[in-house]
Formats: sequence, structure tokens, C-alpha cells
Amino acid sequence: MIRSPRGTNDILPAEISKWHYLESAIRKVTTQFGYSEIRTPIFESTEVFARSIGDSSDIVNKEMYTFFDRGENSITLRPEMTAALVRACIQNSLANRGELERLWYYGPFFRYERPQKGRFRQFHQFGAECLSSPNPEADAEVILLAHSLISDLGINDYLLNINSLGNNASRDRYRDSLVEYFSKYKNDLSEDSLRRLTTNPLRILDSKDIKDNKIIEDAPQIIDSLDDESKKHFDYVINLLESVNVAYNVSSKLVRGLDYYSHTVFEFQSSALGSQDSFGGGGRYDGLFEQLGGKFTPAVGFALGVERVLLILDSLNKSEKENKIDIQIIIGDERYINSGFNISNVLRKQGLNVLIDIQRKSFKSQMKDANKNNANYVIILAEREMNDNAVVLKNMLNGEQQTIATDKIDTIKNFIK
Repeated sequence: MIRSPRGTNDILPAEISKWHYLESAIRKVTTQFGYSEIRTPIFESTEVFARSIGDSSDIVNKEMYTFFDRGENSITLRPEMTAALVRACIQNSLANRGELERLWYYGPFFRYERPQKGRFRQFHQFGAECLSSPNPEADAEVILLAHSLISDLGINDYLLNINSLGNNASRDRYRDSLVEYFSKYKNDLSEDSLRRLTTNPLRILDSKDIKDNKIIEDAPQIIDSLDDESKKHFDYVINLLESVNVAYNVSSKLVRGLDYYSHTVFEFQSSALGSQDSFGGGGRYDGLFEQLGGKFTPAVGFALGVERVLLILDSLNKSEKENKIDIQIIIGDERYINSGFNISNVLRKQGLNVLIDIQRKSFKSQMKDANKNNANYVIILAEREMNDNAVVLKNMLNGEQQTIATDKIDTIKNFIK
């Protein structure tokens, strides 16, 4: 038997209602905030991610699915969306004259990671990006959008961690102070952190190595390197969150994993996920458009891991089960198959969801199927009623039933509650 590749999974009919529930909530909240959907290809030129994410990152070095196509072009399955979205905006002249763009996306992404709970090699993300505003209001808006979605889903027990990386000058000062501090512990750092010391010392703060964590505890905090402009921006974001009662925790070690972030960075955590408790995050990336060949365009956004959000909803029993079937047609005899098809066709044209037996099952088996399919009503085509040019409409919730003439089938929608 050929199995699906490791780190991927099939989303089966029994599970799909959870995805629809989440997707419906996403469409509702993005509409409320005035964000428009954008869709990009699932693969891009490798340069899009190498230039934006950074050659020193684990994503570029270890996790990207990269290959040469038949034209000898280096192609990468998208490991994240921000860089792809920026490429699309530059190419299609979105936000190139300072026009505000509010965009959201949803879809599959690909990273060659060790599969674990809530983490796959093909995974899904929902995200939103606000382009062309350098102001802290934009940072607060995208955080509030994420908060609103999480709250609408009924997830209340979560933590919003937030920090500032400051502007380029502040970040450079902080990088220098980290290099000075961690250089004292070269013999004690993990291999990954030792490599990051020369490539991107901020990433050492992301280390999960136990030895590293003890050293990180006393590392300099970026707040001490922020200049007045950076502090003012961060304070404004905090004040706006407080004004709308969004709870947060200032986490001095939060830096996010990608090179393009500046100023505000944030992350969402839930204890329902265990040790791998992050289920999304984001931040400001004012320099990324220029990095990819566009004009300076301030921007801020976030992404939530769909599989991780679904795990949280499962722990809360929050996912709603879909009840798709309004009516199931019960065929009492093969002579009535044509009539059943005609009736189902009339009702579907009226916008009702209708099932009809196509396996020629017994009457009893068809009724069992109607229960299994959560049909609200059944229409029974039985000999006595059919001889009188009528059918029986039965309410499967309370057992009530009534006889309706076949030439009045188009009125059945009036009886559906």
C-alpha cells in the first residue's frame, strides 16, 4: 500500500467540519476589519525566501523544499507567506504609492521538520498583513484582529507575549551587546547557538537547549537598547491594547525567528498544546519590501497555525458539527426512483440539501442512513401515498409527519423549520 509522505495527513470527511468552522470564523472577522483575501502560488523562486528570511536561518538551511524545475530554475515550496505576499504586492503594484492595503490569506505551507503534535511538513496557516502604515495603530489593529478571531472561537485561556526589536539602530546596538555577552560562554553554548553567534545572535534567544537557557536567563534585554523613537512606538502599541482590554505580557526574550522583523513582535501561546505551546505570532517588517526590490513600504502582520488552533478547539470541544442534510428521500419501491429523482431536483433548486438512495437499499436501511446523516426530514415514497399522488414528509427530530400531494412538492420548503 502506498502511504502519504511522512509529515502529511489526509483531512477526512469526518474531520472537515472543524476546518469549515474555523474558516467561517476567519471570513467573518476579516470582513469585520475590512481585510481582503489574497492568494499566491504555493511555490516561488527560491530567491524570494533566501533574500527575505535570511541565509542564516534554519528555514533556509534545513527546512525548505527546494528543487530545480525543467528550466533549471530554483523553486521552493513556500515555507511562510509574508515574503510571497510582499513579492506579489511588488509585482502587482499593490501599496506602491502609499495606499493602505489590508490583506489576509489562508492555505498550505511546507517545511521539512520533525513531525510532532500539531506540526507537519505540510501545514496550514491563516494570516493578515497591513501595508503602508508606519504607525503603531497598525500594529495594534493586526493584534486586535487576531485577538478577535481567537475570542470568537471561544479560546479564552491563552497568553499574548509582546516585545519590541526597535528600529535598525536599536537592533544593531542590541546585537552588539548580545555578541559581547555570549562570547564569554563560547565553550558552553550549543553548536547551533555558537553558529548563530556569528550569523544572527538574536536567534540564540530562541534556543530550546537546556544549557543555553541557563545562559540566556542573564542575557541583556533589548529594552535597554531601544532609542526614544522605538520606545515611543512600543508604548503607543501597549496603550492601544490596554484601551480595548487586550491582555498582554511583555516578554523581553521574544525576538521571533525571521530576519525581517523590526519594532513590535508578538506571539500567542496556549497551555492546551503542551510544551510546544505557540500557535501563532507576527510583527512589523518595515524593510522587507526594499529587501525584495520594491519601494519602502512599512508593514505589519501575523500568522496562526491552523492545525494548532484546531488542537486547542478539540481540547475545548468547541468545533461545531455540521448538519448538512435538510431532507433525505426514502424510496419505498424501485418503481418510484424516477419520482424520487424529480422531487430531489425540485427541492435542490429551492436551495435545500437533499440526499437520495442510489444503492437500492431496504426501507429500514434507508431510514438508518437518514439518522446517520443527521437529516432533519425525510420524504417517504410509499405505495399507499404514491397511489394517491402524495408523499409523506416526516420530521426526524420530533417524529411528526404529514401527507403532501406530489403536485405541491414545491411548497415543502414552507414546512421546513
